[in-house]
Amino acid sequence: MTWTVVRSRTDARDGRLPGVWWLGLRRGALEIKQFFRQRDQVVFTFAFPVVFLFLFASIFSDDVEGAGIKASQLYVPAMMAAGIMSTSFQSLGVSIAVERDEKVLRRLRGTPMPSAAYFLGKIWLVLVTGILETAILLLVGTTLYDVALPSDAGRWFAFAWIFVLGLTACALLGIAVSSVPKSSKSASSVVVLPFLVLQFISGVYIAIDTIPDWMLNIGALFPLKWMCQGLRGVFLPDSAQVLEQAGNWEFGRTALVLGAWCVGGLLLCLLTFRWKNRRAG
Repeated sequence: MTWTVVRSRTDARDGRLPGVWWLGLRRGALEIKQFFRQRDQVVFTFAFPVVFLFLFASIFSDDVEGAGIKASQLYVPAMMAAGIMSTSFQSLGVSIAVERDEKVLRRLRGTPMPSAAYFLGKIWLVLVTGILETAILLLVGTTLYDVALPSDAGRWFAFAWIFVLGLTACALLGIAVSSVPKSSKSASSVVVLPFLVLQFISGVYIAIDTIPDWMLNIGALFPLKWMCQGLRGVFLPDSAQVLEQAGNWEFGRTALVLGAWCVGGLLLCLLTFRWKNRRAG
């Protein structure tokens, strides 16, 4: 029996509720269980980026001149970044908007469960699905498209902080954007459209060296472009740096931008999050 379980039972006997972290963990387990019970959602979530990776990598498979890689290899880290944003920003933006419209949030708000436990549950869901999505894409990339795993600890460390900062920033943005749709019917359109546009101007579907600079500058304002660039720096050889807008991986700037979005996303959540729909007053 773990210390946490013992503590929660002791708290119950003393008339006190379990701690926020324990409730958040239990809420996360419930969120994960509900997610995997919806088989069509599970298949779509994990298969969508894999299918797109296969399509683009099959269409664009020639050698990239001067970069020492094949065009197909560019899509592996890009799709990994898009997969991270899909399981965080898109998933939370839509699901929370639906729960708000169906008054799930109002009912949860009326229970003794702390508000923080609800968000911790969502974070656990995003973390588990994000790890699984990344692992699947990495397996496909290394198996089918000759993407090499990092051979030094420094790049694995870079992979870890890019994943954590990127997932955190996108999750916070997803929570914030969930307040924009007026109903569950419009949630998908409101959330998916900007995500789709960002994928085109951030180097997911189109190579960075073929995107106009003004589009890249717009994409550079958001986390996805930096996640793509950072993951390319982790999994591609240094010879591929010539394809980047600045001619190098810019790990320092990537960390700065993603960290800034974590702070900015948290502020947006605090300023915009609502437990009730606008029309509910």
